[in-house]
Amino acid sequence: MGRLVFAVPLEGSLPLLYALSLPFIVASLAWGVFISTVSRTQMQAMQLSFFVMLPSILLSGFMFPREAMPAFFFQISRVLPLTYFLQIARGILLKGVGIEHLRGQVLSLTVLIALFTIGSLLKFKKTLE
Repeated sequence: MGRLVFAVPLEGSLPLLYALSLPFIVASLAWGVFISTVSRTQMQAMQLSFFVMLPSILLSGFMFPREAMPAFFFQISRVLPLTYFLQIARGILLKGVGIEHLRGQVLSLTVLIALFTIGSLLKFKKTLE
């Protein structure tokens, strides 16, 4: 759509973008599982996910550049999977960079996957109710 409607050139590899979307999706799912293990009820999980989603959009660099943020918010943006996926998408689609330039973002998403999964496993309690 961006190419047809807005004439934005596609510089990079779409298969690479699709491949690097997988760690973002897994990190987002792991974050959702972590939210569900922290919450006691379904309503609490929904409210917490809304509380997390808006700052994710605002602090990831989607709307405002991260470099212009105060240091506190810049550090918070480091635990948002969307931050790294936006860097991947912009790098591939607009700059045409390859995997060699995106290793840091992929590594960061992998670390987030591990942290959210380990946090979920530690918080999970099996009950029979």
